[in-house]
Amino acid sequence: MQYRILGRTGVRVSELGFGGASAGNKNYLKVWDPFDEKNIQSVEDSLRRAVELGVNYFDTAPKYGSEEMYGRALKPFRDQVFVATKAWARDADGIVESVEESLGRLQMDYVDLVQFHGDWYSDELIEQILKPDGALAGLQAAQKAGLTRFVGFSAEGLTPQLYKLIHTGEFDVMQLQYNVMFQHPFDPAKQAGVLAEAEEQNMGVAVMRPFTGGTLSRWLSLVAPGLYKQVDFGKAMLSFVLSNPLVDVAIAGMRSVQRVEGNCEIVDDTSSRIDLD
Repeated sequence: MQYRILGRTGVRVSELGFGGASAGNKNYLKVWDPFDEKNIQSVEDSLRRAVELGVNYFDTAPKYGSEEMYGRALKPFRDQVFVATKAWARDADGIVESVEESLGRLQMDYVDLVQFHGDWYSDELIEQILKPDGALAGLQAAQKAGLTRFVGFSAEGLTPQLYKLIHTGEFDVMQLQYNVMFQHPFDPAKQAGVLAEAEEQNMGVAVMRPFTGGTLSRWLSLVAPGLYKQVDFGKAMLSFVLSNPLVDVAIAGMRSVQRVEGNCEIVDDTSSRIDLD
């Protein structure tokens, strides 16, 4: 496994992160029952196999429905893993309550990172986060109480308001979408974009949907089936994301041991990385 430093946290994290959205959400990307015992066992086996192969970054959220799976599978490895969850409340008390509930499901005394579970940021939402008794105050209160080591936020899209959160200097980690189809967060020619802004603040950067949520693969299998059969697009997409030195960890959903092993193999083969310059 390859590792990078997660911004100013100073924590050494695996380039490959284990994402919980696909584990607990019903019919995520394809038909999937998160309450089926065989599926639950497959996810938990995958979590344990990931730890064995050196993955130490595990991302989940209450909305993902996977915190309990993480809790059962990762309990024996608590001192080896970096666990991130999220909270959606707009007020400080709600954030702290959410974190406490997550800790119960995760069977942990603390998590390493709590992120405000963001969407498309508006002026109204930014105000709710930054007001004196808002979400940021709640994240900081949870941190002060020892419920989390670090605080951050996730974002679905790029809006001007996103820069306001970065420039507060109050967040340790940012999680957002970045992949071969959605390259807007960083322009290597101009050295500009939200990834560059986060780097200036020494923030850690976690990337979600490195495989484009399956969109690119499904599209190419339709428009260029011959090409699709010749190219390992999973390797191409993950290698592209990890070719960016501003990315600290690429989070992928992995519901089977086979998928975990395949993604770890891709990460270990650095010959497929490119020089963005």
